[in-house]
Amino acid sequence: MSKAARATWTRRHLLGIEDLTAAEIQAILDRAERFLPFATGRKAAPQVLRGRTVLNLFCEDSTRTRISFTLAAERLGARVIQFHAATSSLNKKETLLDTARNIEAMGLEAIVIRHQERGAPHRLAEAVRCSVLNAGDDAHEHPTQALLDMLALRRRFGRLEGLTVAIVGDIRHSRVARSNLFGLSKFGSRAIFVGPPVFLEGVEVKAEMRTDFDDVLPECDAVMMLRVQFERHVLLAFNAEQYVRGYQLTAARLARAKPGAVVLHPGPVNRELELNDEVTDGPQSLILNQVTCGVAVRMACLALCIGAVERERKAEAVKARKGKRG
Repeated sequence: MSKAARATWTRRHLLGIEDLTAAEIQAILDRAERFLPFATGRKAAPQVLRGRTVLNLFCEDSTRTRISFTLAAERLGARVIQFHAATSSLNKKETLLDTARNIEAMGLEAIVIRHQERGAPHRLAEAVRCSVLNAGDDAHEHPTQALLDMLALRRRFGRLEGLTVAIVGDIRHSRVARSNLFGLSKFGSRAIFVGPPVFLEGVEVKAEMRTDFDDVLPECDAVMMLRVQFERHVLLAFNAEQYVRGYQLTAARLARAKPGAVVLHPGPVNRELELNDEVTDGPQSLILNQVTCGVAVRMACLALCIGAVERERKAEAVKARKGKRG
């Protein structure tokens, strides 16, 4: 896709991958590429968000995503406010929307939200004027994770078109799997959901699903292993020994994939369950590269969404001045 064919980013919010176009995804990834030299903080980034304030509104546990968004905003010059649900007025029965509106009234340019309810970021976006970025809602979507995965893949293969990616494991509970399926399909790539039947049951999205991991591997350019989400397995039968035998990615299994195949994982890794240490820390692993790409992607998303809001506000101000003169 040529640069001329790529859409200009105009969205105030980043709520999911499903409704983005390939051109919009390219716009984010291209901006992230420009931010990559600054992602680790060893080189000063352009202060395009100086004077802006970003709220991290996390109602679920997070390490990588919260820290990554924090570093992304701070490296662009923004001030970041951390919201802690356990000590907030949510415990006094204040609604999420009222909480967000009240904090926005103090001066915000963006809210990064992770919430246990599907659609919570979308409802929030309808209630506030600032940007809203979805950092994960239930098992629905995790757009910035998919974007950083796609950036890591594009940097390794030089393209996103025509790849075959096995997404393996706890598909049933994975917002990462869904967002990657939506994103990769927009470039004509093939995402295959792989796992035991208990992890494929109830998956509502239309996708190719397979239960034989060894049979799928020879088709794969990349293997994305998913965390087994024990905290969501309230009534779900799970046998760790059987899972290891059928679905743990070992060096022997990885050797069955295409030459040059790479390994991804959104983290945190349950070592010696989803992958063994030899693969986790091996030369085909992109896991730490994904983390670096994550900061750059979140820098890009914040800059693009906040920039779109500021353009809207400037346009409204110009329109209001013209109205007064008229």
